[in-house]
Amino acid sequence: MKNDLRDQLYGLTLDDLRAREQELRKTIFKLRLQQQSGRLDKPSMLRTLRRHIARVQTIMNEKIRDTNNSVNVALLK
Repeated sequence: MKNDLRDQLYGLTLDDLRAREQELRKTIFKLRLQQQSGRLDKPSMLRTLRRHIARVQTIMNEKIRDTNNSVNVALLK
């Protein structure tokens, strides 16, 4: 499952990844409110979503780094 998710995330553009990250952050915010009021059914979802955000950020950084490297290589030629 993680590999499918990773492949799906690699297929997204930077704008889509940013939108996904914002969506996940909003979900975490809502879950934290539920946790404070004692209505959160699955506390492990917070950890899962934090890890998912980390995956999204990692892929975003890799794409940015690859873009910068390709520009630098083009400038050297």
